[in-house]
Amino acid sequence: MSQGDVSAVSCQTITFLGVPFACLDYREAAAVIAARPADAPFAYVVTPNASNLVRLNELKDPVFIEIYKDAWLHTMDVAIPRAIARKLFDLHIPLAPGSDITAELFNHFIQPDDAITIIGGSDEMLRLLVERYHLTNVHMHVPPMGFINKPDEVEKCVQFVLDHPARYVFFVTGSPRSEYVTRLVYQRGGAIGTGLCVGNSLNFLVGLSKRAPEAFRKRGLEWLHRLIQDPKLYVRRVFVDSMPVFLTAAKAWRNPAAYGMAEKKGPQG
Repeated sequence: MSQGDVSAVSCQTITFLGVPFACLDYREAAAVIAARPADAPFAYVVTPNASNLVRLNELKDPVFIEIYKDAWLHTMDVAIPRAIARKLFDLHIPLAPGSDITAELFNHFIQPDDAITIIGGSDEMLRLLVERYHLTNVHMHVPPMGFINKPDEVEKCVQFVLDHPARYVFFVTGSPRSEYVTRLVYQRGGAIGTGLCVGNSLNFLVGLSKRAPEAFRKRGLEWLHRLIQDPKLYVRRVFVDSMPVFLTAAKAWRNPAAYGMAEKKGPQG
């Protein structure tokens, strides 16, 4: 964790494939986030999944690498990288998906009058969120499709966050767009609160999108459920964007030091 004091909450990290994952499950991560003062300088949370690890290690996206270096908190989002870490390297990293962290924050920590800013989403999502949690101080900006390639639209997102100071800032425009905007807010300076790059989590929370059943999630098969439900959208994400994580893991097996990891322990049962 590089920025944003966590109010005396100590947190061990485990580096896996170049990312310093926090040893926190989703309940603990939500508690640490909620413990930050409302007016703390802006810091942000990322929840790496397999495609994020590929972008970092195989595509070597220089901006994405800097985004992850500047992030305050990194949590393990999905089961397959977690299983690779355990079985190949004997690294036991708690699972803390962004959707679960988001639900935990809203269900146990966020108060109706807490200031919330959202980048992305829809009017229906906002309406359901306000109704369910009786929110009184929430602002949302929805950029147009393809906004990330339009500097003026990106600037509108950054300025909206600065113009609407909030304890919690949810970036839900999809990865890597959310992370790019989040880091620009961080770089600009002057913002407060905690930014969370949490994908589709708000739609899951209000029921506009449905997560995989618990049986799928427990077995690390949430990706399979999404693939079955929407093959057009997820074929590329699964087989092109995410599968190379196994190649990254193989490289790390041969040279763990190059990925900031200790010597491998050998496969575990």
